[in-house]
Amino acid sequence: MFEVTERWKSAYPDAMVAMLVVRGVANVKEHPALESRKRALEMELRSRFANTEDIKAEPTIRAYTAYYKRFEKTYHVAGQLKTTVVKQRSLPTVSGLVDVMFMAEMKNLLLTAGHDLSTVVPPVTLDIGTGAESFIKLNQESQSARARDMMTGDGEGTLSTVIDGPDFRSRISAETRDALYVTYAPDGITRELLLEHVRDMWENILLFSPGAEIEPVRILTAQGIEEAAL
Repeated sequence: MFEVTERWKSAYPDAMVAMLVVRGVANVKEHPALESRKRALEMELRSRFANTEDIKAEPTIRAYTAYYKRFEKTYHVAGQLKTTVVKQRSLPTVSGLVDVMFMAEMKNLLLTAGHDLSTVVPPVTLDIGTGAESFIKLNQESQSARARDMMTGDGEGTLSTVIDGPDFRSRISAETRDALYVTYAPDGITRELLLEHVRDMWENILLFSPGAEIEPVRILTAQGIEEAAL
């Protein structure tokens, strides 16, 4: 189901991408246990980044900042973190499958795209943009993939890119029962943090959907694809 192109391996020999597949999820709008965990996470983040200068200095943020700088962009997760910490805005409530992704992003600062697996046409391919690919973003605007940006595609087209995010076609909705999460980790991110990030999403899914099932996590690198149990 998963492939890695030689172009990606050559362009990003020290990067990693995690693919998490979950099935049979009861995707709720809101769940008390998940909301409680959000409030605890908000307090943790405000304590951890009481000095907002620590956000820029955080090693994970620095790794993504270096990647985004190549495209003359700023890492938007850092901005979302500042909104939570400085403006003390609550983490959003969209749906269980979306919320666990955003919570994990805020906690671990790793960029993740979520997709409705029923819309994905295998194989799922990790690649880099050429500048010729186009897709419809979540805001339903057309976007061309940026040359050399990390991206994931399937048999129908682009699923997500690092700089411009996920596509509209494969978006997670209230009806989603099976999901694919793609976490992009540029050079400077450890394997341990990547697995912790995926584990956080899975554990939070179990809060509202204890009957959900998980496949072994696939870690895609320049050396190939390996499976890891959580």
